[in-house]
Amino acid sequence: MAYPIVWQIEDVFYPLISAIGVPVNLVAIIILSRGKCGLSRCLTWYLIGMAVADLLVGVFDAIFCFTVPIYLPNSFARLTPMCSLFSALASAATVISVWFTVIFTFDRFVAICYETLKTKFCTERTAAVLLGTVTVLGCLESLPWYFANDSEYIIDNIEWGCISESSYFTSPAWAAFEIINYILTPSVPFFLILLFNVLTVRRILVSSQIRRCLRGQRSGEKHKDVELQNRQKSITLLFSISSSFVLLWMTRLLFSIYGRIVDIRYYFYSDKDPYFITDRTAKMLQVLSSCTNTFIYAVSQAKFRKELKNSVKYPFEQINKLWNRLKSLKHVN
Repeated sequence: MAYPIVWQIEDVFYPLISAIGVPVNLVAIIILSRGKCGLSRCLTWYLIGMAVADLLVGVFDAIFCFTVPIYLPNSFARLTPMCSLFSALASAATVISVWFTVIFTFDRFVAICYETLKTKFCTERTAAVLLGTVTVLGCLESLPWYFANDSEYIIDNIEWGCISESSYFTSPAWAAFEIINYILTPSVPFFLILLFNVLTVRRILVSSQIRRCLRGQRSGEKHKDVELQNRQKSITLLFSISSSFVLLWMTRLLFSIYGRIVDIRYYFYSDKDPYFITDRTAKMLQVLSSCTNTFIYAVSQAKFRKELKNSVKYPFEQINKLWNRLKSLKHVN
């Protein structure tokens, strides 16, 4: 029997995402933590929070839920308690990552559209409170997933593997929990991000037109507007992150809604079933979203690129210094 093409892709995709996503997010956390990217402390907190959440998605989802079971099927990660734990942690990391993107989008919406609220809302304290609250609520929301699994098989009285327990398919409580989970992640965040971006775009168009009129640019005169340029940089970062989230989560959102309507949540006819292929593709795109933000920073933020180049050159510079010291000591001897 031929190995399904979707599984062949997953066998390459998840290890690759693990190898790229984890170090990339670690580098982003280190660079942003140094505070040399020319960003406000409030904005830096949100970006670090998103990088940490994306890192955890890469660790728990890409590595422990997919890569390890694929290449190390007899490892500790396949023990029923462990794979149940990793499933819950992966869900929590995903929920936190999604809602961090929401509060980041809302923060930029307030900063751009409401100058009077900016000084009170866009602060380090507010960022810390929101990030902490979302983290706690995300963990609590995902906790039930630990109890949704049962062992797949038992060897020497040791439970291995994870499959959904029978009550998961018949219990009204589990059905209600699943619906609430789909609503909270990603349905509500998806539409909130779209809403905040639409409102931000509308405000930008209006304010930009007013500023051009006040500066006499209707006649085609060119003036350097520093405030407008700084706003454009902030907008570029906001729209890039939001657009990446919307594009990579759209398949998961639409398939979840459609699956609820036609009731294809639990069973696929074969590995060639379009629903099965769509489901697996949507999951891969969802996990991919945990790797994109750092590349967005590198493309849209000149100072981040500079810090990234310095970080890449640093170990080679240290090796070169060490080599020169060894050479000098050799000549002395």
